Amino acid sequence: MSNQMTTILNSGDIEKALAQNAASFDHKLFFSLSGLNKKTTDDLTKVFSILDQDGSGFIEEDELRRFLQNFSPNARVLSDQETTALLQAGDTDHDGKIGVDEFRTMVKA
Repeated sequence: MSNQMTTILNSGDIEKALAQNAASFDHKLFFSLSGLNKKTTDDLTKVFSILDQDGSGFIEEDELRRFLQNFSPNARVLSDQETTALLQAGDTDHDGKIGVDEFRTMVKA
């Protein structure tokens, strides 16, 4: 699988963000170090579509668990606690999934 994220983000920034989140995942730190929080609305929509692996229009819990692997195939899977925290950070309407608007808001927060 080629890394589609490197068409949007700098691979060095991705590696730095992954290294800082190796032991425990902090989404705000990840968004900052990867440069995601400085991207345009269009770029964030592209990132969302990569994360939305099943094309449902939402990022669900199983897709969040594999969140880091979208940035690097060798990255780890998020723990249940990390997955829940990421879902809670983005799911502002409490429907159990993250839509594109929720994703863009979470990244920019």
